[in-house]
Amino acid sequence: MKPITIMLGLALAAFGAHAEEKAVTPQQQKMKTCNADAKGKTGDERKAFMKECLSAKPAAAAANGTPQQEKMKACNADAKGKSGDERKAFMKECLSAKS
Repeated sequence: MKPITIMLGLALAAFGAHAEEKAVTPQQQKMKTCNADAKGKTGDERKAFMKECLSAKPAAAAANGTPQQEKMKACNADAKGKSGDERKAFMKECLSAKS
């Protein structure tokens, strides 16, 4: 009776591990989007489309950077001439300020 109980427990544990929701990574999201956009394409046409789609950089991030990156650039520019603790305090204040 013991081996059956152990096997049942292992099966339930394995099922539970697969049932958990996992966070979708940006790459997984990109794959999902490209697959949806490739509907109707087959063979070499689909292969070429998927290669292009998956290697493309996001338009907004590639051109301008994220809002946080833009904020960092602006704060760095404003911090010219400051050093040490003064710069550290300025950067902390600047980066935590609302846009």
